[in-house]
Amino acid sequence: MKVFKKALITGVVCAAMAVPSAFAMNMTPGKGVTLSPARATWDTGFFQEEIVRQGLEELGFKVKKAKDLSNPIAYKSIALGDIDYWTNGWYPNHISQTPKDFDEKAAWVGTIIKAGGLQGYLVSKAAVEKYNIKSLDDFKRPEVKKAFDKNGDGKADLTACPPGWGCENVIAHHMKVYDLTDHINPVKAAYNAGMASAIGAFKSGEPIFFYTWAPNWTTGKLVPGKDVMWINVPKIIPKESQKPMAEYMTGSVPGAVTDPVKLGFVISDIRVAANKKFLAENPAAKKFFEIFKLPAIDVNEQNSRMHNGEKSQKDIEKHASEWIKSHQTTWNAWLSEARKAAM
Repeated sequence: MKVFKKALITGVVCAAMAVPSAFAMNMTPGKGVTLSPARATWDTGFFQEEIVRQGLEELGFKVKKAKDLSNPIAYKSIALGDIDYWTNGWYPNHISQTPKDFDEKAAWVGTIIKAGGLQGYLVSKAAVEKYNIKSLDDFKRPEVKKAFDKNGDGKADLTACPPGWGCENVIAHHMKVYDLTDHINPVKAAYNAGMASAIGAFKSGEPIFFYTWAPNWTTGKLVPGKDVMWINVPKIIPKESQKPMAEYMTGSVPGAVTDPVKLGFVISDIRVAANKKFLAENPAAKKFFEIFKLPAIDVNEQNSRMHNGEKSQKDIEKHASEWIKSHQTTWNAWLSEARKAAM
């Protein structure tokens, strides 16, 4: 009897030891699946696409080269199933650019950067403090106009958007509805050249006033809260196309003169947009999309590196690999969660 009990106990122990190997986590749940991604036509969004690509490849997926698509075409392609996902969704700013059947066939997944899609006006912090600047209305004050008047026309010069950009129309709308035409001069030169001039003026101690968006290299060079400050529009008066999203034009933004701040542009979360059928068939990818986060400051720093010349695809791949390595513990935890979701 003792021999039988000993043999029975030994068998149970051996069986228990065998359980983990029988149900071991599949390290490559995406093996055998080929993905078709898209990415934005603006290079400031390439960084997160590459990081996500590397994550999915570690999960075993084969990921094709991303197609550079305009927003409406990308969303239509995702709904059709021609594209599986893209990481450059601005929610809710891009909702108006999605097809009618988008919610039926596609979904917004996770939040890569909360309030990461920003547009608005910034002023050098020293000038904000010296002149007590809170909003565009302050540029009606003579001493403020004089401080920012570069060409002697009696108006404050704003580094604005080149002709044809969407932001040019919004800025023109602001100049009209806030009665700023006689007080602010939007300079519409080539944007990078205009910002290079603004940065040079800032380094010389001069006050600067400019429009920008984020993520972008500009907020890596001129850091909100440290070098410059986001300022308010006097009140929210949206364009017709902005009216459905008017509630998203005010929010908490780091480096703003007030909290909340009225930016006058829609504040968006940067999210993954993906085909629903693809998500249902690939739970590991879905989970990775849901939990992946990227600090806005890291995107700004990477965008600055691109602006300084590190802008080839190999450079971007290197930037992504370096970011993963510097966040390895968190990265491994994300991959582990994604693998569990596929079990």
